[in-house]
Amino acid sequence: MAVTPDARMIRTIGQLSTIGLAFVFALVMGFAGGYWLDGLLGTKPWLSLLGFGLGLAAGILNVVRTMRIVSAPDVPSAPGPGQDAGNRPAS
Repeated sequence: MAVTPDARMIRTIGQLSTIGLAFVFALVMGFAGGYWLDGLLGTKPWLSLLGFGLGLAAGILNVVRTMRIVSAPDVPSAPGPGQDAGNRPAS
């Protein structure tokens, strides 16, 4: 089934709307994990900074992955096993 331009636009808006939240969530989770480990191990502020750096890297990776998905052209899918070119199950 072909994707219409309107459906592609709605899907793209949905994917792009999650970028900011996912980026901030990765930063907070990385810093919080480092802060928690700092409290356990008494290494303040080093693991907090390391966690923040790892969260930053994860956030950037999320943005790059989302942008690759959004910018990829729609390629019609080939028929799967047991289907003919009309996307109907083979008899």
